Amino acid sequence: MQSGDLEGRLVAAGVALLAEGGSDALSLREIARRAGVSHGAPRRYFPTHQALLAAIAREGYRELGRLVAEKIGEHGTEPREALLALGRRYVAFARDEPGMFALMFRHDLLRGNNIGLREESTPLFGVLVELLNRARLAQPTEKAAALWAALHGIAQLWHWGTLQVVTGLDTPEPLLVAAVGAHLGS
Repeated sequence: MQSGDLEGRLVAAGVALLAEGGSDALSLREIARRAGVSHGAPRRYFPTHQALLAAIAREGYRELGRLVAEKIGEHGTEPREALLALGRRYVAFARDEPGMFALMFRHDLLRGNNIGLREESTPLFGVLVELLNRARLAQPTEKAAALWAALHGIAQLWHWGTLQVVTGLDTPEPLLVAAVGAHLGS
């Protein structure tokens, strides 16, 4: 068996466990069992539990990036519609993949691990910057960071049920429209 194959099996097992049972299900022993290897095998490829979790989170960033690119592609080059599509997809990902969404933004995983997890978020951020560049806004990088923070806040607070309580809304759509409008200056 090639090492890349086993690494991939371990990550895939972790992704499946995360989807089924959330982050509490992600023990090294259970990931190894699911991958069909001894409980010590993951250590050959991932020196720490956090390194394996970071590799699993990397898959979340890749999937979210793919979904966002697909959604934006459906909306052409008009920045407002593309940003709304991105926001909708981001909130839907947080709703549909709550365990992965939480894992992707764990601060302890963003540092170190030789996985390059921070670099995995860069392409998604680059999409925001590019869309704000298309809108011909000054300081697109800063505005992209602020918009990402707003979208993340909407996604997280919607997941927790907080925004439904305080706004009485049954969909986050008006909040996404407001966030995109605020950052586009309209």
